[in-house]
This record gives sequence, C-alpha cells and structure tokens, in this order.
Amino acid sequence: MTEFMEADFVEVTVDPAGVRHLPGTSIEIVRHPKFARAPDHALFDFDGTLSLIREGWPDIMVPLMVDVLVDTQTDESVPQLEQVVRQFVAELTGKQTIYQMIRLVEEVTRRGGRPRDPQHYKQAYVDRLSAHIAARRTALERGQLAPEELMVPDSLPLLQALRDRGVQLYLASGTDEADVREEVRLLQLADFFGPRVHGAIADYKSFSKEKVIGQILREHQLQGERLLGFGDGFVEIQNVKSVGGTAVGVASDEQGRSGKADAWKRDRLLGAGADLLIPDYQEHQALLDFIWNAHATP
Repeated sequence: MTEFMEADFVEVTVDPAGVRHLPGTSIEIVRHPKFARAPDHALFDFDGTLSLIREGWPDIMVPLMVDVLVDTQTDESVPQLEQVVRQFVAELTGKQTIYQMIRLVEEVTRRGGRPRDPQHYKQAYVDRLSAHIAARRTALERGQLAPEELMVPDSLPLLQALRDRGVQLYLASGTDEADVREEVRLLQLADFFGPRVHGAIADYKSFSKEKVIGQILREHQLQGERLLGFGDGFVEIQNVKSVGGTAVGVASDEQGRSGKADAWKRDRLLGAGADLLIPDYQEHQALLDFIWNAHATP
C-alpha cells in the first residue's frame, strides 16, 4: 500500500466582512454553496464533532509532553515549554494522534535530547487519557449517564434528520479505530454509521481522512459535490473542500456545552476554508433547510 503523510494546516484567506449569519440563527455563512444536487453522503469527525467522551484531552497530552521536554534540560521555563507544546498540539489537532508524537520527537531532538519512539509517547498518552475518561465510559455503560450528556448538543436529532433525507453517514477519526468503535457503541450511534466507522491504525501512513473520502467517492462513483462534511478540526474541513464538497465547521464548546461558538475553533475553521460555521446542532433544521435549498436543482 502506498505510504501517505497527512498534510499540515494551510490557512485560507477569508474576508471577515463577507461572513454573514443566516437570519435569526447563529449559523455563519462563509461561502454560499451552489451545486447541482443535494448531498447524499456525509462524513463526520468524532471527538469534538459528535462525542465529548474525550473532552479535556489536551490537558492530558500537554503536561506529558512538557515533562518530556523538561527532561532535555533545556534552558526554557515550564511556562515557555507549555506555550510551545500547546501551539503545536493545536496545529496538529484533527490529524492522527501519532503525528503529535512525531512532532514531540522532533522537539526533543531540537533540544539535544534522545527521544523515544513516537509510539512510546502515544501509548503513554493513551494510558493517561484512558484513566481520565474511564469513569465516563463506565457511567455510559451502566446507564448512569445518557449518551446525550456526552455529545455535542443535538447530535442525535441532526443524524436522524440526515438519515431521514436519505443521507449515508460515515465517521472518520484520528483516534484509534478500536476506541472509536467502542465509544460509538457507548453513545448508541452504531445504528447511524454501521460499519462505516474509520479510525487510526498502527500503520498510520495507510490511514487518513483523505483516504476515507477517496474511498467513499470511488465506491459510490460520486462527484465531490455530493459530499457533506462536519468537523471541528482543519483536516476534515480541508479534505472535504479539496474534492468539492460542502464543509460545515463545528466550533463546539466541549466543556461548557453553552451553545456558543468556541472562538479559537471558529477562527481555525474559518481559516481552514469551512463553508458554514456552527457552534453545535441546536439549529440543525435551519442548517439542513439552508443546505438543501442551496443545492436544489433549478
């Protein structure tokens, strides 16, 4: 299989004056989609786009990486190192976790240290994160938490509305596929996605969201304009846009579920080229009506 390295973030220039709200909503229209027909396939990112089970993951990853860099005996202070780490972790969010660990190896080497293998750092992070979210997963398993409590608001009504419109749903995540499938089950989303759940694998160069999109288009002989994408990271937005699809940036407030857009995410998604920006799915009916009207055949 051909090796593949996921592309880094490339910012798209957007004139803020051209961004407007769909009247009476918090939905921001960056580019008005105008295609020949409505989309009939939709690709979702998982963490932060649907699932909040892993909310708070940067607060697990960043301290681990800072500790590793402190061990290089650099003359940088802990706050300085934390700033460096938070910057590159944010830049790589949306890609497979291993890419953040590859960057950590580069940072250790740059400081004269002797890094461990990226997989070693990834496993250390996964172990800490698993301990952090264990109570959430257990509560879901035992029915002590409803799935909706650990999802972006109104995810379920959105998925149902898309399915009612005949849209085939897919999931692609940078999280390990086994974990994604388990958390899809815990959130009771398996019926929406079936086997169409994709996640990171050990041979990371053989998986990417771009590859998943290409597979969808080939298998169904689709033009890209028939693809709708939802995500809170730059990867899925740029991948969907690259094939001519419509990209919805989800600037979700993961911690507060406030219904307001996370400002950093919103700016990042705008720079990634999102066509539409939303804070969550509470206005999903207006969103879908707008998209379907925009794609209606004259």
